[in-house]
Amino acid sequence: MSKLDELETHLSPLPRMALAAVPTPIEAMPRLTEAVGGPSLLVKRDDMTGFATGGNKARQLEYSMGAAIAAGADMLLVTGAVQSNYMRTAAAAAAKLGMACHLQFENRVPGMDAGYHSNGNVLLDRLYGATTSTFPVGEDEAAADASIAVIAEEHRAKGRTPYLLTLSADTKPLGALGYMRCAAEILDQIAGGEPAFDAIVVPSGSAATHVGILLGLRLLGSDLPVHGICVRRDAAAQTDRVKSISRLAETLIGCGRVVEDDQVICHDDWLGPGYGRGTESTFEAIALAGRLEGMIVDPVYTAKSLAGTIGLSRAGVFTKGQRVLWLHTGGLPAVFAYGDKMIGHD
Repeated sequence: MSKLDELETHLSPLPRMALAAVPTPIEAMPRLTEAVGGPSLLVKRDDMTGFATGGNKARQLEYSMGAAIAAGADMLLVTGAVQSNYMRTAAAAAAKLGMACHLQFENRVPGMDAGYHSNGNVLLDRLYGATTSTFPVGEDEAAADASIAVIAEEHRAKGRTPYLLTLSADTKPLGALGYMRCAAEILDQIAGGEPAFDAIVVPSGSAATHVGILLGLRLLGSDLPVHGICVRRDAAAQTDRVKSISRLAETLIGCGRVVEDDQVICHDDWLGPGYGRGTESTFEAIALAGRLEGMIVDPVYTAKSLAGTIGLSRAGVFTKGQRVLWLHTGGLPAVFAYGDKMIGHD
């Protein structure tokens, strides 16, 4: 039995709509490995999941869209950052299903120019037919969720049946289930001939990807370490978030406690001044990925998580002879909204 089939015994009761083109490949990064020194660096190409320009949100949304369909929804309401990959993919999923979609833009990155608010993911949101509104506060998840709930009530009064996608830490963690499937996929790729890894590195923001990979591995008997690179909050806060969402996910699928607290690893050395704001290590990762491996990484998630992979290697956390798998979670459209910030760093 494959690991994915084994996992289905836990996930099959929950409705799912397939969106991602999977399995995604695992590729060596020999030129980056040579430049960094230390371990062999490999990449899980979840930027190639296909749907709505790819990225990790396609996997994350499969169970959420399954739940929306099961609830008879005819409208999707989502809250997130202006350049949110999640909202872009959700808008595309709504369009594919014939649902209306409304996006609430949270102002998480101050001081950005007009292009940030009209290009990249925002442009795609509009091409997918989503309507939008603005929420001025960037770091208050409870307030953002309350605001989108008010908008939902307005649409219910007009006869709509909305389904809300919120990202507070107490939200039902359906997004993590898609990355439990990814964990099984990685283990199946190892069983199919891919040499084993010594660690996996993922970005850690909403924590759906981080929790899904970690819980999926542990549920399937793997003790592979998972290092989360913080992209929104510091390591202490993110560690608490990952632990909390792990408990919610375990309850959701009824598997009992699987992830132990000491297995949650978060690093904030590459976070910089906050969400969506880069540092020299961010821009170095962007340059190295492009020039050495022909890969595009965005300043919000993927560049910071790659910078963390590089930084942990340089610090000796990962050592020569080890194999480290970095999860590329996509984010290509956001690059076009950050062009002015990247000039001078290329």
